[in-house]
Amino acid sequence: MPTVAAYAAPSATDPLIRTTIERRETGPRDVLIAIRYAGICHSDIHTVRGDWGPVTYPQVVGHEIAGEVVEVGSEVAGFAVGDRVGVGCMVNSCRECENCRAGMENYCLKGNTQTYASVDRDGTITQGGYSTHVVVDQDFVLRIPEALPYESVAPLLCAGITTYSPLAHWKVGPGSKVAVVGMGGLGHLAVKIAAAMGAEVTVLSQTLAKQEDGLRFGASRYFATSDDATFRTLANTFDLILNTVSAPLKLDSYLRMLRLDGTMVNVGAPPEPLPLRVFTLFGNRRTFAGSSIGSIGETQEMLEFCAAHGIVPETELIGVDGVNEAYERVLRSDVRYRFVIDIETLKD
Repeated sequence: MPTVAAYAAPSATDPLIRTTIERRETGPRDVLIAIRYAGICHSDIHTVRGDWGPVTYPQVVGHEIAGEVVEVGSEVAGFAVGDRVGVGCMVNSCRECENCRAGMENYCLKGNTQTYASVDRDGTITQGGYSTHVVVDQDFVLRIPEALPYESVAPLLCAGITTYSPLAHWKVGPGSKVAVVGMGGLGHLAVKIAAAMGAEVTVLSQTLAKQEDGLRFGASRYFATSDDATFRTLANTFDLILNTVSAPLKLDSYLRMLRLDGTMVNVGAPPEPLPLRVFTLFGNRRTFAGSSIGSIGETQEMLEFCAAHGIVPETELIGVDGVNEAYERVLRSDVRYRFVIDIETLKD
């Protein structure tokens, strides 16, 4: 099995360090990818720190991967050496359940195989994109359009599809009134994508600190949720509220901002239960829903949409030795709006 350089968490409490990991040999349906850039997602931090359950260490995270094909298996069709490709949050699924057959592998009833910290088809634990190479089944490899900048495209493979999928599913378009809760890594892309779909976009953020950015990204209005007047002013306003934050919210206050048949969708994942009064849903026939990443088909569609509309994540490029500091800055909300690791620095 090939050995490649990687940057891994040795435990839940120690800083990430340089190491090596083994990758499987390239099988008949596999694509070997030389990773060029890897985004840092808040999920990476939750995982390595054990916030979402037990982890087998050492663990390499990273599910926002952009790279170049360097080898293809004998049965691979559609990919060739030199292609610019991406890998997102999953690398396999059962292919047999009702949801997989419907092309919704992200909702695999047996649980899809995550890009990291998941049991792979050979029984090993998957290792993610903070590494120089990865081997992925061709069905879970995405094409990166030439119009998207190589060094900043990676966050679209998680943050982009996580926001695009619910916006597309709930048929956001011209005339839609959409609110985006939070202006972080997910929120800033939600604003750009919803605006490109033709919606009237309002940002709901704790403060007005990022108001200028929100308006520049396509929002028409920007409100501070720390001001109680915001909830009175915007009552019965929105068709869709997309919540991108992982902090506890007073859900009833947000739900009351939905108009008739409006929906609030959570893509942020707070670790604790959220309180909700069912009676709030009765007014205006409101719906509270969730959405998990997106299918491979949706992800390719999202990449093409972003290329066509010039949607690019706002990123800060760092070397691999800056990852631990970047984690601390993410936790302090001190990034606008996504860190991307230059994997070339891992070879130094």
